[in-house]
Amino acid sequence: MLKADKELVVAELVERLRRSETLIVTDYRGLSMTEIDDVRTKLIEAGARFSVVKNTLTRLAAEAAGVDPLLEMLDGPTAIAFLEPDSDPVAAAKVLNEVARATRILTIKGGVMEGRAISEADVTELAALPPVDVLRGQVLAAIIAPLTGILGLVSAPLQNLHGLIDARIDQLGGPDAAPETSDDNEASEPDAAEATAEGDPGDPGASSATESDGSEEE
Repeated sequence: MLKADKELVVAELVERLRRSETLIVTDYRGLSMTEIDDVRTKLIEAGARFSVVKNTLTRLAAEAAGVDPLLEMLDGPTAIAFLEPDSDPVAAAKVLNEVARATRILTIKGGVMEGRAISEADVTELAALPPVDVLRGQVLAAIIAPLTGILGLVSAPLQNLHGLIDARIDQLGGPDAAPETSDDNEASEPDAAEATAEGDPGDPGASSATESDGSEEE
């Protein structure tokens, strides 16, 4: 390969590495060109571009792009799945994991996600996750559920208070009912009348009237 061609390839790889937040690195040794094309087609549907690369040129590109974690994976025949921006890394991991299990030839070396190296086991775990849209829904549900519970705790006492107030109003005969007569007032009226009829023992006038009656009888 001419020097100019190598520089062109490196420049293209640098651009891909900078654009892709997630990379999945594989060893394609033993796959036929037909099988590689089949993997490439499936990955395109998942939003990834599958390319066979030369390790020497990819090392230069990784150093230029600042993707140092990739350097340790550039050993043996290498093909990289470059995920496009806003693509689903779970979908790409599922495709490669299924191909690896079906062919028993393709080997997943690991990858790079948001600047950090991920292992083969990490890619396998990624493939086992639900699609990104489902994960977002689960996270949103987990966030909303506690807020709903807190709202219930805050509103419950107010609802109970309104219920108690309504029940008391019904007990009193409704908001337009006349006020109840105090039992103490009713009990005190007969006592006052009796006190008036019999006279107050401490009243001087009452004592004089009693004595007067007695004197007349004598």
